[in-house]
Amino acid sequence: MKENKLIEMQNRITNLENMFRQMIPELNKISDVSFGTMETIKLMPGYKEALAELIEKHNKAKEKIKEKKLELDVE
Repeated sequence: MKENKLIEMQNRITNLENMFRQMIPELNKISDVSFGTMETIKLMPGYKEALAELIEKHNKAKEKIKEKKLELDVE
């Protein structure tokens, strides 16, 4: 490879490294906030009922997807 191309690749890699160094602490902060939010929601009244309803909706959606897959597999 030409030296210019190698230098350009090295610069791009350095830029990517810098971007990741910035992103990792930000992702950690987002993770902390999301865990805190989840724990706060768990303390709210009606949480268990809402969770049960979401689980029920999720299971119904899963069954619909299975039914559609079965319909597609038959053909």
